[in-house]
Amino acid sequence: MPEQGASTPGIRRAAGPETGPAASSAVRRTGPLVVLILGGLTATPPLAMDMYLPSLPAVTRSLHAPAATVQLTLTACLLGMALGQLVVGPMSDRWGRRRPLLAGLAVYVVATALCAFAPTVELLVAFRLTQGLAGAAGIVIARAVVRDLYDGVAMARFFSTLMLVGGVAPIVAPLIGGQILRVTDWRGVFAVLTVVGLLLAGAVWSRLPETLPVSDRHSGGVGEALRSMRGLLADLPFSGFMLTGGFAFAALFAYISASPFVIQEIYGASPQTFSLLFGVNSVGLVAVGQINGKVLVGRVSLEKAMGAGLAVVVAAASALLLMSTGVFGEVGLAPVAVALFVLMSAMGVTLPNAQALALMRTKHAAGSASALLGTSSFLIGAVASPLVGIAGEHTAVPMAVVQLAAAVVALACFMGMCRPWNRRAGAEGAGS
Repeated sequence: MPEQGASTPGIRRAAGPETGPAASSAVRRTGPLVVLILGGLTATPPLAMDMYLPSLPAVTRSLHAPAATVQLTLTACLLGMALGQLVVGPMSDRWGRRRPLLAGLAVYVVATALCAFAPTVELLVAFRLTQGLAGAAGIVIARAVVRDLYDGVAMARFFSTLMLVGGVAPIVAPLIGGQILRVTDWRGVFAVLTVVGLLLAGAVWSRLPETLPVSDRHSGGVGEALRSMRGLLADLPFSGFMLTGGFAFAALFAYISASPFVIQEIYGASPQTFSLLFGVNSVGLVAVGQINGKVLVGRVSLEKAMGAGLAVVVAAASALLLMSTGVFGEVGLAPVAVALFVLMSAMGVTLPNAQALALMRTKHAAGSASALLGTSSFLIGAVASPLVGIAGEHTAVPMAVVQLAAAVVALACFMGMCRPWNRRAGAEGAGS
């Protein structure tokens, strides 16, 4: 198993951009194949969630289960992905990245295959929970690997590149799921996901080397992992970046949960129009993420870029709320679609920079830090999602309120806890 300092295929030493005291002496650059592998790992959640969405009515009929119970298959997978990161992240700090990642992918493949053969909805819920717990390995370790390989500006650029690869998955996953249902039933969706998991596991096994040297691993058990997480949470800027990213993610979750209803039921758009708008918004997020990585990073401080992104999110959410409450009179779909596009696009400069700035705070507990970042985002987003429908099916106000509240809290956490005006404080690590 190659270690961090070794010459390994796909990873080579290179002189990269460095930023002050937080920059490492030798920043490593990854080859295209490793970028695709890490992007595939970060795409695991949208693939597992979104490819399955078109199948929900078919599952209800096939397993003779209530729709509410079938919805639990989504909740179980999401919960598993949130909680699994808290387990796998510290494991990767102790045993390295490869072993926990390969073990997680193996369990993910088995659980996904079992989903395809589930005879009852109760077993399907249990298998989906296991699938989410195991799939969390890919999410949390991909971020930790980036932290192992990069520092400073280079890390922010790489997160923007990952957004390009991982951002395509939510766009194409429902389309792929729909096409699969044209030739087979819902079980075929899980069969395809199983094959994808096998291919990803094979790529990790053969092409992704170990990135955490033995000298940087923790030797302690659960107690040390908990102490490490407690130390990270005690670091005010780290917690600030974590909460900023989590609440920004909540605004994104609110959009995903409510937009099908808002666009189709309230504004009368067809499913095809909704799919087109959803795809355009996703492209906006990915495109701005690339502008962030290729143009802004290195020219504008990460704090300034992130602050600008949060300000745009607040402005777009405010416009949505004003339109939803009728302040501008009756508005059609076009202004609402524009505001949603602006809000989604601004996430491309907010989310990757939040992750990069948080991970800059730690060098010796990247797995635990990545776990806290991922779990907090999933849990905050999961709490925010049900609130968008709290006032019934005839108003878009709850969506706009949730988005604006989440954006304002994110901006408050950023300004109050991260001290963006003090870059020296922002660059100092949280310790090990």
